[in-house]
Amino acid sequence: MKKITVVTGHYGSGKTNLSVNLAADASNEGKSVAVVDLDLVNPYFRTADFKDYFESIGVKLIAPDFANSNLDVPSIQFDIEQLAMNEDCLIIDVGGDDAGAFALGRFADALSRYKDDMDMLYVINQRRYLTEKAADAVKLMYEIESAARMKHTAIVNNTNLGRETTAGIIKKSTDFARKVSQITGLPLAFTTCPYEICELIDMPDIFPINVYVKALWDL
Repeated sequence: MKKITVVTGHYGSGKTNLSVNLAADASNEGKSVAVVDLDLVNPYFRTADFKDYFESIGVKLIAPDFANSNLDVPSIQFDIEQLAMNEDCLIIDVGGDDAGAFALGRFADALSRYKDDMDMLYVINQRRYLTEKAADAVKLMYEIESAARMKHTAIVNNTNLGRETTAGIIKKSTDFARKVSQITGLPLAFTTCPYEICELIDMPDIFPINVYVKALWDL
């Protein structure tokens, strides 16, 4: 991981679950980690929901004021440049689509100073509505970049169906992910896979993950 990792994608693509995994892995390596919850759009599945877990593993959580309260009128009151200076790893979980990326745009100038030590990952999930085709996923990626005033550096294939995810579903998404990579000219950083089925997949660049974020119907 680079010093700063920005995670974007379509609603329900799995951005937050990936962010939690990245933070946990970096913390396990002995790094100081801060996670910024920039999801000002979706009231569900925020990294702010993992405050207790992050505290237990020594990860700092920075979330908009009033997140997870009955007021829920978020405002941003933190200094991303200072956080980047103070921590070994800074992970920014951005809200879905271009609507969520506008919040990231206000920090574009500040983050540009770290462009050589920053990754902006575009998370794709072929099993999500509106990103089932490579061309649609690419169109959305460019809309996010326009709103954020920042460019992605890599693609992450996070194709899944929640608790119904199988090795076959992940394997079938390979061509889709490669096509997105080919059209955009961005590298495919890795393909995620739940730990419990990783042994069933013989593929390069597999990134094992824990499923921390549960769908409402799984709770």
